[in-house]
Amino acid sequence: MSEFITVKKRTHYCGAIRAEDAGKTVILMGWVQRRRDHGGVIFVDLRDREGLVQIVFNPELNPAVHQEAHKIRSEYVLAVQGKVRKRPEGMENPDLLTGGIEVMIDELEILNESKTPPFVLDAGEEISENVRLKYRYLDLRRPELQKKIILRSQTATATREYFHGQGFIEVETPFLTKSTPEGARDYLVPSRVNQGMFYALPQSPQIFKQLLMVSGFDRYYQIVKCFRDEDLRSDRQPEFTQVDVEMSFIDENDIITVMEGYMSHVFKACLGLTLKTPFPRIAYQDAIDRYGKDSPDIRFSMELKDLTDILRDSGFNLFQEVAASGGVIKAIKIEDGKKLSRKDLDGLRDYVANYGAKGLAWARVIPDGWTSPIFKFLKPMEIQQINARMEVQEGDLMVFVADKPGIVRDSLGNLRIHVAKQLGLIDPAALAFTWVTEFPLMEYSDTAKRFVSTHHPFTSPVMEDLPFLETDPGRVRARAYDLVLNGSEIGGGSIRIHSQKVQAMIFKALGLGQEEARSKFGFLLDALEYGTPPHGGIAFGFDRLIMLMTGTDSIRDVIAFPKTQKAACLLTDAPSTVSIEQLLELSLKVVQ
Repeated sequence: MSEFITVKKRTHYCGAIRAEDAGKTVILMGWVQRRRDHGGVIFVDLRDREGLVQIVFNPELNPAVHQEAHKIRSEYVLAVQGKVRKRPEGMENPDLLTGGIEVMIDELEILNESKTPPFVLDAGEEISENVRLKYRYLDLRRPELQKKIILRSQTATATREYFHGQGFIEVETPFLTKSTPEGARDYLVPSRVNQGMFYALPQSPQIFKQLLMVSGFDRYYQIVKCFRDEDLRSDRQPEFTQVDVEMSFIDENDIITVMEGYMSHVFKACLGLTLKTPFPRIAYQDAIDRYGKDSPDIRFSMELKDLTDILRDSGFNLFQEVAASGGVIKAIKIEDGKKLSRKDLDGLRDYVANYGAKGLAWARVIPDGWTSPIFKFLKPMEIQQINARMEVQEGDLMVFVADKPGIVRDSLGNLRIHVAKQLGLIDPAALAFTWVTEFPLMEYSDTAKRFVSTHHPFTSPVMEDLPFLETDPGRVRARAYDLVLNGSEIGGGSIRIHSQKVQAMIFKALGLGQEEARSKFGFLLDALEYGTPPHGGIAFGFDRLIMLMTGTDSIRDVIAFPKTQKAACLLTDAPSTVSIEQLLELSLKVVQ
């Protein structure tokens, strides 16, 4: 066969050919998805990043090329030349964008052969994730995965377009920096030049972006890698990407307005969707009370209702005991509850046990009252009040949990999502954005035996709450905000402290002495003395955003080379041991 790759170049991507290209001579290059021999005529699905197209080797067109095509196998790399034609009537494939045409091949070059892959690359095949990650370079050939990575690229481009259009300046911040307390363990990097000293990989560029505001850059953004050594799950990775933003001379409403514009731009540019703005807002405590979570999924109702005042003196001993000990009694309403059998209800009881609940009571609403194991313990007036507060109708099911406030919150907050998925109550195409505001500034840590920052110690308090710093720190609200999409937090930020006086008050409330504060944050504290403007910002979890945009349930599907849940790279076998010489250079010793 003549080799034409050196003198002729690709004219089209495989997935980009359409019916209007009929009659054109094209040169294509890509991988063999599959090969089919139909009694002499050979059909091959040729694939590249834009999709696949059917190419045809007919012995009557070019016998030598047809003979060479017998060598073709799955994942061989080909260069072909041929003429586009419309497929015969009745042979079209409506599932493919190229399904109306095929390419009759008159030249072929096999650019490279391939071993039989360890798994089939066709869509829909169930493949072990460990195998996929071990052979990630093959996994990334799969069209459904390539689409996700391409959307990620498009979203990054749209991000830069939007922020540049809004007057933001992209600035890179260091990866090798100082270890500062930010809520998770740092990844530490030993210094060879400064023996016994360590850098930390940044959990976020928080301090640097505040310094950029001190420097007068006014509007900063960055698409940046961050690192956290924490327990992993489906939406966490040890190294992840943030869209990091900071602005000066603004308040919460300014940031929220700009970020709603960002979301609108990205979803329109990348998915063709128009978002309705402004997004709804809900205060943190209201979200906890109504949804049991600070990242509420508002695509369905099923809100938590507090019944403690009604059932405090009921004849059901468990309810009485819980209320008397400072606990709460809450319930959710499941409309058309007949879809859940008694066996299903037993399953719900087992489900809430995972969150510490000792039991789960239930009641079905029937024409003449309730069907419920607790019916006989309740007075008619109590049942009437519960029905009114829960706004039930005939056929509805109520489930109750009585326990400590945190256990009730976690149990019912997770149960409502579990039931909604089980009953198919969630519209998978819905996009429910929500701002959560007024987080607590501090939370009491049983481990540290003191109050700690809910976010970080540079978050500004609500000024009217400052008097509570000394008497009741847990009551102080933060000027913080999270953006939630379909029950997942995709971004969070706050207005920062720019006053030295307020910063000193916060450090005191956190139990941080002047010497300790200077040791940890001295360079920022110094900068705050040189005319710091009012400022604030936000950071979006870029990987999590792409995960939601693509409809996948794992963050690993939208990262080209992710780590496992044990923070390992199966492709490169990282982390790995290093030589004794490298350890000696760093004055380190590994203790088994």
